[in-house]
Amino acid sequence: MGPELLALIYVTAVGFVCAGILASLYQVMARKPVGFRVSINSWASIVSSVIVCTFAGPFIIMRNALRGRRIEQRPIGWLFGSSAIAGIWSACSGVFWLNVLSVAANAMS
Repeated sequence: MGPELLALIYVTAVGFVCAGILASLYQVMARKPVGFRVSINSWASIVSSVIVCTFAGPFIIMRNALRGRRIEQRPIGWLFGSSAIAGIWSACSGVFWLNVLSVAANAMS
């Protein structure tokens, strides 16, 4: 296993963990599960909804895919496709969060 593959696995895990943490925080604060819905009550709610959907997206996709497979008996291909989309999304999100942490660490030193 080369270093590039290990780096990809690492950033994907970071992205998915951050998505799970954000989705859990949202559920604790809003007392409802996070989903792909945008609140249009004010500009602040629109921006915050888009940010939450952007960074919690992989978690939302996987939760919905697993639920669809278990409850609605969707085909296994649906689960694999959803996993691929969530994995790529998690990798992109993980790269973003690791860059943010790197910039913050450099700013503090």
